[in-house]
Amino acid sequence: MELNRQLTLFKWVSILEGISFLLLLGIAMPLKYLFDMPDMVRHVGMVHGILFIAYILFSLLLIRPMGWKTSTAAIIMACSLVPFGPFYVEKKYL
Repeated sequence: MELNRQLTLFKWVSILEGISFLLLLGIAMPLKYLFDMPDMVRHVGMVHGILFIAYILFSLLLIRPMGWKTSTAAIIMACSLVPFGPFYVEKKYL
């Protein structure tokens, strides 16, 4: 797969992963624990999990073509664990 296509896909995965994380933390978790409505966590959590795995895989696949140092790659992957982190990665590194 060519680099431009990989970058485009990674940008989309990054944005969607960031949105799903915010939905999980900001809407689904409060619904579960404040209003005893766990269904949204199950659905949003599944989508977020798939997007998280895709985010990590894409970042691993892009290390060599993008010429990222190990520390840069570690920052990019660690940003997937922080709310708004994927948006930072998309803005700064892509």
